[in-house]
Amino acid sequence: MDLRKHIATALLYFLLVALMGVLLRFFFVTPISLNYKYILHAHSHTALLGWIYLGLTTLIYKIFLSEAKKPKLYKRIFLFTNLCIVGMLVTFPIQGYALYSIIFSTLFLFASYWFAWFAMKYIPHYFKQRFSWKLIKTALWYLVISSIGPWAIGGVMATLGPESIWYKSSIYFYLHFQYNGWFLIALLSVLFYVFEEKGIHFNSEKLKSFFLLLNFGVILTVFLSFLWFVPPTVIYILGLAGAVAQLLAFFELYSLLKNHFSVLRTEFGPACFFLLKFAGALLALKILMQVFSAFPYIANLAFRLKDFVIGYLHMVFLGIVIMAMLAFLEYFKLIKLSKSFLWIFFFAFISTELLIFYKAFALWLGLPFFAEYYWLLAILSFAFPLAVGILFFRNIKSSYLSA
Repeated sequence: MDLRKHIATALLYFLLVALMGVLLRFFFVTPISLNYKYILHAHSHTALLGWIYLGLTTLIYKIFLSEAKKPKLYKRIFLFTNLCIVGMLVTFPIQGYALYSIIFSTLFLFASYWFAWFAMKYIPHYFKQRFSWKLIKTALWYLVISSIGPWAIGGVMATLGPESIWYKSSIYFYLHFQYNGWFLIALLSVLFYVFEEKGIHFNSEKLKSFFLLLNFGVILTVFLSFLWFVPPTVIYILGLAGAVAQLLAFFELYSLLKNHFSVLRTEFGPACFFLLKFAGALLALKILMQVFSAFPYIANLAFRLKDFVIGYLHMVFLGIVIMAMLAFLEYFKLIKLSKSFLWIFFFAFISTELLIFYKAFALWLGLPFFAEYYWLLAILSFAFPLAVGILFFRNIKSSYLSA
């Protein structure tokens, strides 16, 4: 089974996500006879569940499950998952959250449960004692836990309505455990797997400390997602405790890895090592932002100025998750990264992030704002589908034509 074809499918979703992102930016500069929220739903669902989810699950299969000798079962899971993704991709732009899009979204939850069950049942026994597998298993449980959010949305819509605080809270609950739990911990697992394969052993007590702090952080920082409606003080305290736990976990991780960065530099090469360093630096920034967001003034600021939240989420997904995932996909020979893709993608990411955060700071601090802002943001956003298009067509050529 050629897993490069599976990644080529994921890259196609990535390209569609990038194109929808440009379309969303043009809503602010010219009349478009489409529903903005519907396109936004399609954009976010395809990004998280099409591109990132398929990228991570393919990596997990490649590393941990390819020797389980269950390719037909995995292929069925892959095909069912794609049926759900295509269903969401077609229905969300047409109807938003409605009957058919909810059906496909619900089916996707079952697809994710199916994959989690498959991974935990068929993992070869010699992986079970590895720290990397401990992290993957934890990430998969957070994937399952995150699904409580979508299940709750249905009940909230039926009883309290979309104006209820529990509607947004259910969405934020889902997003939190997706990127803080499932995405980031799965990527950390791949990182530790690389070290394990190179015969590098870490202090077991330090690994245990890191693991506990990491999980305390993931669980408690979910309370940061509820600060937007000014909850009781105890929620702020719990959120701050989680942010501090994440900060301590990051320091523990750095102390574990600092003497082994030369291994990553040698193994990954200059370009992919830079991707990992860049993602790591943004991870440190993300954790610091979470610490500050536990304080009422900053939490209220983020709620009032949505550009802070948009910039933060794009930083997490585009800057941390996707850049680290691209480095790992290249390392395991599932994709080929070109210099042209990397230069254009970095230009797109940095330029648009600077603009998004500038707008947020301008509104907050009363800085000068220029009339051409939305046009400039929309035009710069074209660099994303250009970069992803280069990546997609280069890899579709190598994965299909060389087969």
